[in-house]
Amino acid sequence: MRGRPAGGEHSSPSLGNGKQDVFQFLGISGKIGVAREGGVRQTRWPVANSFFDPGEQRAAKVQDLFARIAPRYDLINDLQSFGLHRCWKRRVVELARPEAGQRALDVCCGTGDLALGLAQRGARVTGLDFSERMLAIAERKISVMRRQKPAGAPQAWPAPRYVQGDAQRLPFADNAFDMVTVGYGLRNLASWETGLREMQRVVKPGGRLVVLDFGKPDNRLWRGVYFGYLKWCVPCLGRVFCGSAGAYAYILESLKHYPAQRAVGTKMRELGLSNVRVLSLLGGAMSLNYGEKSGKEGRLLERNGV
Repeated sequence: MRGRPAGGEHSSPSLGNGKQDVFQFLGISGKIGVAREGGVRQTRWPVANSFFDPGEQRAAKVQDLFARIAPRYDLINDLQSFGLHRCWKRRVVELARPEAGQRALDVCCGTGDLALGLAQRGARVTGLDFSERMLAIAERKISVMRRQKPAGAPQAWPAPRYVQGDAQRLPFADNAFDMVTVGYGLRNLASWETGLREMQRVVKPGGRLVVLDFGKPDNRLWRGVYFGYLKWCVPCLGRVFCGSAGAYAYILESLKHYPAQRAVGTKMRELGLSNVRVLSLLGGAMSLNYGEKSGKEGRLLERNGV
């Protein structure tokens, strides 16, 4: 984020002991919205990052971004999350509950961590991403991961099949997969609602849908510290390892335009998913959204020809 939101300067609110507000201290506007269960609340923001465009150029800009960061993507993920992203991705796999022979789709699969995690449990996995460079890295990981078979994995697990495609127009039939996952991808779509609707369309009745992404903590103090970290520290990693601070300043910029975990949970319910759960990780800095497609919903979709 470079610069302040439109609308001029804000008066500086104080905390109870008279200390300067943590958001102002960190140079972050306090108007970053947190969506509640009751509905989706979003605030319009000025665009201040060369890789972010909320309009027609969104997909092209994001594709340029991932083409640039692909070679160091896994390294910076480890550094910026202190390796915790691996634990969070294992939680996604656990929630998806893959079994041998089941079909799984990992949307916005990137370099393939989730796809490989599902495959190692015996699922027949399709990984979809629009970045050719990210998919190339995912393909190379397969042989490496086969040599590092974790305990409990089948002796010969099926390798994921990777395809290049658009998460908002999934090239798959209705009710085709037993589970659909997305890790750090929903926030990057021009319309996260369309992406979620497509995921719901292709999962089978009784299937699981799991979303992992950056969240927005409810606690104002923790939210200020967390957004300060995304604003000041993470872009430094981008500058050092990718030659571009803006490539990782994009995370905060995109998060400001994304309503995060509670709104995703609300949308899941609107789409007719059942057993919807919102799981906040690291005090809400990361989030997991889980839902199941009921048999009733699947029959209704088929009857209506959707």
